[in-house]
Amino acid sequence: MSDDNTPQTRLDTRYSSPGATATGWPEAEARIAEAELFWIATVRPDGRPHVTPLPAVWAHGALHFGTGPKERKARNLAANPHVTLTTGTNTWDKGYDLVVEGEAVRVTDEDRLRELAAAWEAKYGSFWHFEVRDGAFHHGPGHAFVFSVAPRTVFGFGKGEPFSQTRWRFT
Repeated sequence: MSDDNTPQTRLDTRYSSPGATATGWPEAEARIAEAELFWIATVRPDGRPHVTPLPAVWAHGALHFGTGPKERKARNLAANPHVTLTTGTNTWDKGYDLVVEGEAVRVTDEDRLRELAAAWEAKYGSFWHFEVRDGAFHHGPGHAFVFSVAPRTVFGFGKGEPFSQTRWRFT
């Protein structure tokens, strides 16, 4: 990232309506923070993609998600930490879609996990109350590893007039 954590922003005019402007990073970041559902793409050991929906929270300049240690995504991440998380609207001509690319890094610091657990509960409600111990979230009989994805590149797709495609690159 740059010194002030502001990414390089570029409108791709090839895929944007005439007169479209790049969306500012603060607006994109707010949309990421407010989104309730993301789709995560990981890579299976045999190279095939794996995609599944999940909730995530934005904190400290990164998206955070949880997964059970024996779930397919956790097993995929053990071999290849590169991920893509997407969110947006399921319409063609209105709304805004975002694609976040980065590397998933496991969070084990328990102070940070407690902060993230509080963020999950604040965003999603009391069902998402997690106890923190042994470097993981615990809920009932199960537990989940928590991963952080600091974006390397984010793409934003404005849908409708004007259509736009903005890229934010973190260096």
